[in-house]
Amino acid sequence: MNSRTAAKRHTFGHVLGNTAAAMLGTAFIWFGITFWAYLETRSVLATSFLGGAYMLGMAVMGVPFGTLVDRHHKHHVMVASAVGTAALFLMALAIYLTVPPDQLTDLAKPWFWIFCGLILGGALLASARSIALSTCVTILVPSEKRANANGLVGTVNGMTMMVTGIFSGLAIGQLGLFWTLIISLAIVLLSLVHLLPLRIPEPEIVHAEGAPKGVDFKGAWLAIAAVPGLIGLILFTTFNNFLGGVFMGLLDPYGLELVSVEWWGILFGLSGFGFLIGGAIIARKGLGRLPLRSLLLACMGMWVVGGAFTIRDSVVLLVAGMVVYMALMPFIEGAEQTLLQQLVPLAKQGRVFGFAQAVEVSAAPISAFVIGPLAEFWLIPYAESPAGRRQWGWLLGDGDARGIALVFVLVSLGGIVITALAFLTRTYRRLNAAYEAGDVNRDIASAQQASDPIPGPDPLGKGHTES
Repeated sequence: MNSRTAAKRHTFGHVLGNTAAAMLGTAFIWFGITFWAYLETRSVLATSFLGGAYMLGMAVMGVPFGTLVDRHHKHHVMVASAVGTAALFLMALAIYLTVPPDQLTDLAKPWFWIFCGLILGGALLASARSIALSTCVTILVPSEKRANANGLVGTVNGMTMMVTGIFSGLAIGQLGLFWTLIISLAIVLLSLVHLLPLRIPEPEIVHAEGAPKGVDFKGAWLAIAAVPGLIGLILFTTFNNFLGGVFMGLLDPYGLELVSVEWWGILFGLSGFGFLIGGAIIARKGLGRLPLRSLLLACMGMWVVGGAFTIRDSVVLLVAGMVVYMALMPFIEGAEQTLLQQLVPLAKQGRVFGFAQAVEVSAAPISAFVIGPLAEFWLIPYAESPAGRRQWGWLLGDGDARGIALVFVLVSLGGIVITALAFLTRTYRRLNAAYEAGDVNRDIASAQQASDPIPGPDPLGKGHTES
């Protein structure tokens, strides 16, 4: 391995680690806010709306963030994101310290929503770094190693989820919301200090069609339409996320019906081992000859698990199901990223990743906003009524959260059917053919000039030798 390639790997390790730290800080408080909101209000509506608002914000900001990533150096975008997140968290802390607790937890008053909105805004700003990280994989990692790098990203995401899940529940249960917010703010600020001296070897921004507009929806759409079958992949993932939004809105209430907030945080965090397992497999083995096939197989397995892990009120079944569910998610995310990194030119990747994020996650808030009222006012009362227990008891058993379990089963059946049909589509055949035709960014990683990268870990190799 020559010194330039090794330097890029060192830089990639630092960028990946720094992004993980930033996401750790934001996820820590977002998990905490969700737990706190349900415990203070006991309202499924509140958690559904919070989860839906987060996904809606991701959808709205996907293309603007992606355009910023294409218009500016990735490092500049990351620094701006960290500064904005820290500022919004500081404003949320000020509200927490000045608003009386009874008003802060009153859903009829504006303070609850303003406070959660500031935390939401900080978390959304941090998401710009995920888009930048995806393009950094293209810049810093050779074509043949990108699938492995995406698996490493999945592993780091799993570690982040595991840590935040465990410690957010413990922090809310033992320390309270104030210290949870302080810890999160400290992590974000420390990540900013580490980020400032980093240098990503991207000496100039090159745009074949000129600099993109401030919010370039047209450019994003044309870049996607230029790749045969890519629109179909995004539509499939959008529907997948529509169903996944149901799990997003109801999983925390389901878990908190079975165990205390401390134990739910620990169990949810431990389930993050699934991310580690899935990401580690990809980092070592890759995604196979056809990443799209791996994506659909993972989706099929995910829906089978999603329909089975709540059929009884069992903590063991719940945790085992979540571990397998999360082990499959890196295959889905990594396969889509690997496809885009190979099929979309680097100059357009920010907008394409942002557009894909916008369209794909837009479905989740819709389902979360819809399923909250449906579950609370219809499905849960029905499933827990004598008639509902007689009709569904053979499948769901008898427990305290059978209404939520019924929703999970129905949604998973829909996911299984749609995923099976996707194997038969023209989109599946065209994308596989386009992927096998070659990598449009094959020479990017080797062509870029290193620019004073600081020493760091070598995540894809074992050191380097001079050329």
